[in-house]
Amino acid sequence: MGFFVMIRVRDVSMGLMLLCVFALWVLPIQGAGRESFSRNSSSSPLPSSVNVGALFTYDSFIGRAAKLAFVVAIDDVNADQSILRGTKLNIVFQDANCSGFVGTMGALQLMENRVVAAIGPQSSGIGHIISHVANELHVPLLSFAATDPTLSSLQYPYFLRTTQNDYFQMNAIADFVSYFRWREVVAIFVDDEYGRNGISVLGDILAKKRAKISYKAAFTPGADSSSISDLLASVNLMESRIFVVHVNPDSGLNIFSVAKSLGMMGSGYVWITSDWLLTALDSIEPLDTKAMDLLQGVVAFGHYTPESDNKKRFKARWKNLRSKESLKSDDGFNSYALYAYDSVWLVAHALDVFFSQGNTVTFSNDPNLRNTNDSNIKLSKLNIFNEGERFLQVMLEMNFTGLTGQIEFNSEKNRINPAYDIVNIKSTGPQRVGYWSNHTGFSVVPPETLYSKPSNISAKNQRLNGIIWPGEVIKPPRGWVFPDNGKPLKIGVPNRVSYKNYASKDNNPLGVKGYCIDIFEAAVQLLPYPVPRTYILYGDGKKNPSYDNLISEVAANSFDAAVGDVTIITNRTKFVDFTQPFIESGLVVVAPVKGAKSSPWSFLKPFTIEMWAVTGALFLFVGAVIWILEHRFNEEFRGPPRRQIITVFWFSFSTMFFSHRENTVSTLGRFVLLVWLFVVLIINSSYTASLTSILTVQQLTSRIEGMDTLIASNEPIGVQDGTFAWKYLVNELNIAPSRIIPLKDEEEYLSALQRGPRGGGVAAIVDELPYIKALLSNSNCKFRTVGQEFTRTGWGFAFQRDSPLAVDMSTAILQLAEDGKLEKIRKKWLTYDHECTMQISDTENYQISVQSFWGLFLICGIVWFIALTLFCWKVFWQYQRLRPEESDEVRARSEEAGSSRGKSLRAVSFKDLIKVVDKREAEIKEMLKEKSSKKLKAGQSSGENSQSKDHETPRLDR
Repeated sequence: MGFFVMIRVRDVSMGLMLLCVFALWVLPIQGAGRESFSRNSSSSPLPSSVNVGALFTYDSFIGRAAKLAFVVAIDDVNADQSILRGTKLNIVFQDANCSGFVGTMGALQLMENRVVAAIGPQSSGIGHIISHVANELHVPLLSFAATDPTLSSLQYPYFLRTTQNDYFQMNAIADFVSYFRWREVVAIFVDDEYGRNGISVLGDILAKKRAKISYKAAFTPGADSSSISDLLASVNLMESRIFVVHVNPDSGLNIFSVAKSLGMMGSGYVWITSDWLLTALDSIEPLDTKAMDLLQGVVAFGHYTPESDNKKRFKARWKNLRSKESLKSDDGFNSYALYAYDSVWLVAHALDVFFSQGNTVTFSNDPNLRNTNDSNIKLSKLNIFNEGERFLQVMLEMNFTGLTGQIEFNSEKNRINPAYDIVNIKSTGPQRVGYWSNHTGFSVVPPETLYSKPSNISAKNQRLNGIIWPGEVIKPPRGWVFPDNGKPLKIGVPNRVSYKNYASKDNNPLGVKGYCIDIFEAAVQLLPYPVPRTYILYGDGKKNPSYDNLISEVAANSFDAAVGDVTIITNRTKFVDFTQPFIESGLVVVAPVKGAKSSPWSFLKPFTIEMWAVTGALFLFVGAVIWILEHRFNEEFRGPPRRQIITVFWFSFSTMFFSHRENTVSTLGRFVLLVWLFVVLIINSSYTASLTSILTVQQLTSRIEGMDTLIASNEPIGVQDGTFAWKYLVNELNIAPSRIIPLKDEEEYLSALQRGPRGGGVAAIVDELPYIKALLSNSNCKFRTVGQEFTRTGWGFAFQRDSPLAVDMSTAILQLAEDGKLEKIRKKWLTYDHECTMQISDTENYQISVQSFWGLFLICGIVWFIALTLFCWKVFWQYQRLRPEESDEVRARSEEAGSSRGKSLRAVSFKDLIKVVDKREAEIKEMLKEKSSKKLKAGQSSGENSQSKDHETPRLDR
């Protein structure tokens, strides 16, 4: 069996590659005869040997480690009697010599040996070309080192990757960038399929996390130190200090040597590498202390392979074999040796299953290559592996544990459970700071211990140990600086013609002044780094500029930021990033007002209609309750019905003024009255306070009650020129544009309001709250806001999308607020001579509703219910005690009259109950006393009669 491995190349002649591919694919197609072994049944004997090819670059970090791994793997497979059952696995090596052309020709030579699988290539660039050959000849292509994500496309059905896809490694790097909240990175990569496609995937993933690659620095394979130095010098002028390096392991260390000479390995820099760096370091034995000093602070990602006894034994055998064959210091063991070893075993296990299913290995001529015998290339010797598609399917279904962990493929032909080590390079050597897997993200425990748990990649679940950054810094670097190209920050400032205390032109060194400028300058002073800046006025100074256009200029990179009274609204946040608001704002309606006329019914305004109704009903109800409780005890609550009704009404409403003349006698009545008088006291006090407020506070009215009134009318509305109010009224509230009048400054505001709609002015003005406060003060409080704020926003500073300054400035603004400096700046610029009440006073604000007293009323209801319940229980108890005497007479009558008079008897009983209720308490007690004495006498007489009968009985006997 032959074995095919291929390595990443640096200098590739695309012309020769295309010539080779042309020779393979454009030959005339004719019918082909089949020269092959016939397909045998399951009873056919197994072949004595099977060829597998291996194509890789011998003289490379990956190739030197892989070659020994192939030798060990072939020996182990052929020595294992439980697999392949006597079929020998042969390996055919080909050296790609780090050349795309040589690698392609080597692959064709491997195919002449009728290999059933080719392990390789090592290079992603060669992988793209050789995959077409594999497709044509139906030979599965197993790469242990080509990590280009695009090789997994549907275009290459016979390509199978036994290592990890760089798609997952770029996810890990993007998560690392997001973990430290960096927004921009610079990508340094080799300009071939491996480098370009890997960085392209990284850019896509970062974009999903609201980060980006700000600059792609590519260099040609095999670039010299001078070219790399020029490239890094240009990179060092960029804003970002996060460098992601994705190159080949054989030449990558040269980048850090050049970076060190340029001073790019000190504090403030972040260097992140893909797996190539650990591959290079693992291959250098013993570890070079100079290299460790050079790489101090670098964070490297590497393939994670779980620890096992088999892995340790293999590593020991590999090193023993290496000591016999090589004395070089740069051919040490790296992770690709493990993937190469597992690739051989994957072929062996797949062949074992393949043969056990009754399949055999047969080849046939390719009809597309039949008529090429005249060519010196002899392409006709290349044969199609007839069972190649079935063999590929068997390999995709394999599931076993190798040295690199679980070997199993998903539907996209990628290894399951991808995982990476995160290693921090220190002066003492590499140190692992955590792991990454697509199952749980970052963790400090091996990924295989977490696979049994549910997947959790939430931000709070991410863990990494401490990292020592370049310059031996413990705190994570900010990740960016101002570009070192002499260009200060260009800040656009609206050139206003009104409300100039917010932002305006000035002759000071800054060129601008105002409330917003002072806040921005104070925030900049709190930043831990200098911010070179220049202010540029935006607008012609004749009218207020359009703030939407100013934001568009920031988004178009004409300005780096916009500083001024810029409102934070949804549409603007789609194009720029805003800081934390430094002042609250919102749209309000300003309208003319006039003093309200006094009403003769003002005394009714303290209570709402519902409150008056509920209070009146409760007064009547409490009178009825007191009458019920006092009627049997108190002579003042007895008499003719007319007198009793008048008493109830009089008593009810006289309690309002605590002037009731009737005394309460019963205990329950006094208890109910006590609670009610407390309620009346609260109601009276509240009424007095509310009426006082209504009569003493100046009442102002306006025919415009708020935004709803303006929407329903057809009157003109004034807005400040240049602000977002015009678009809001038109787009959100559907107000006709013809009704909206742009106003330039405060004088036009006041003039338009005073003239009104009939005089060519406006009915009201809609503007933001900070402006309105200044307007009302300057108008001597002739106008007021009506209704409520119908938007709630704020003012902030605008920066370009994903600018790190926006976050730092937000933090600085919060610190200004906590220190009280924002309030000091406000008092400096926004203190007015006439402080006006913003809104007109509404009588409804002083009215008392039922909702304010429902708890008190509930307590009253509970007390009344308890009192009435006790009273009814007492009456019924008395009635029951009086009932037996009456029941004897009723029972005698009912026996004489028959059962047909049952209803009348119940009516008599109810009337008797009413009589008991209506009787005085003293009478009831007297009746109960008489009844008790009668019972006593009746009991004594019955006793005497029984004794007399006892005496008479003996006499009769005599």
